[in-house]
Amino acid sequence: MRIRVAGFIEIDGEILLMHRKNVKPTPNTTKPYGEYYVFPGGGKEESDKTLQETAEREILEELGITVKAGNIIYERKVEGEFEEYVLKCRYISGEFGSGNGPEFSNDPEYIDRGDYIPEKINKKDIENIRLFPDEFKEKLLKDLKNNKI
Repeated sequence: MRIRVAGFIEIDGEILLMHRKNVKPTPNTTKPYGEYYVFPGGGKEESDKTLQETAEREILEELGITVKAGNIIYERKVEGEFEEYVLKCRYISGEFGSGNGPEFSNDPEYIDRGDYIPEKINKKDIENIRLFPDEFKEKLLKDLKNNKI
């Protein structure tokens, strides 16, 4: 079963997201395609002891920044298929946009996955973007409206 771990990082009123462009449809899956945003993150590896370690490693690879991962703020599970978690993270150091993970390496495995573009999105603009999955976007908008995050 796949476990995906991502981070919610806010710096100066902007949320750090991964903008995905030119993503090709994948047969027999419900994965999104086209253009959309996701919280930065990726798959939990055997060497990761905790969800926090996964989030910190993946965010460093994708965004080029060091964060301290905290509690789970969003989660979704499909029994026997996958689990996905978003952890609240605090920026520690590093240059945003300097990630060097495999998604930036021209690895043939990533050709159909489209472009990965780290972006900062103002909190007030979240409602105007396609943030995947929809249920995380709904929860985020509710939390932003209620000043919970």
